[in-house]
This record gives sequence, structure tokens and C-alpha cells, in this order.
Amino acid sequence: MTIPSRTLCGVVMAGVMALAGASGAAAAPTEVKGAAILQHPCGKTSVQQMGLVNSGKMAEAVKLGTAEMQAQWNAMPAGDREMVTGMMKEMSVSAAEFTKDIEAGGLLVIDGVDGTLTVKQEHKDANGTSTGTMTQKFKLDGANCRISK
Repeated sequence: MTIPSRTLCGVVMAGVMALAGASGAAAAPTEVKGAAILQHPCGKTSVQQMGLVNSGKMAEAVKLGTAEMQAQWNAMPAGDREMVTGMMKEMSVSAAEFTKDIEAGGLLVIDGVDGTLTVKQEHKDANGTSTGTMTQKFKLDGANCRISK
């Protein structure tokens, strides 16, 4: 039996495309470091959210989250939301300060539609120096990046 060359070519091409798709699904995570994070949609979302929280605009900050995160927030009793808002505001920094922290010690890892931003922070004041690490999770949807945790 002879297989027409067009059919054979189509079968081979379909196989190549399937392999390319499979290898793309298993691609290694991408790392973005320092100032380059600020150009990524997740970096922009993170800085915007930090600035809103620091300004006490929690309702606007929550809108930067995934639909699931927003639903969880809205399901919380008002007293709990108020308490969490206060704690988050107290622990937050200005958008400008967070931008500097990201530039100095940020690492964004993108793995498919999931992203994780880790920022090592060092703050000096009259009481001395404190260090900490902040981690934020994201879900990517095309060019959009939403906070998931």
C-alpha cells in the first residue's frame, strides 16, 4: 500500500506539532530578577496592590486578586475584613519603597500560568535593622496577572 506524500507529510507534521506542544508544556520555569520584575505584569500588579494596601484602599487592592480570592474576601465577616485590613496596612510599605525592595532583592518565578514573587526586604530605623521575606502568588491569564495568595 502506498501512502500519498501529502497524507504522510500531514501525519508527520501533526506528530511534530504534538511533540512541540508537549515539550512546551514541560518547559522549565522562567526567573525574572530585580528591576526587570517591574516590567512584568505580575510585578506591576504587586506594586500596585502594595500601594493600595498601604493607603488603606483594601477594596481596590482586593480587585487585583483572582475571582476566587475576591469571593473568599467578600465571604469574610465585616469585622474580620476590618482586622485583616488593619494588619495588612501595618505590615505594608509604600509602593515606592516596595519598588526599591523588588529592585534590590526580588525574584519572580513564572511556571506556566503560575507565578511566585519572593522579595527579601531589609529596613533600617532608629531601633536597628530588620530583615524579612515576602512571598506573593499569582495566576496569569494572557497578559493579565492576578494575585492568588
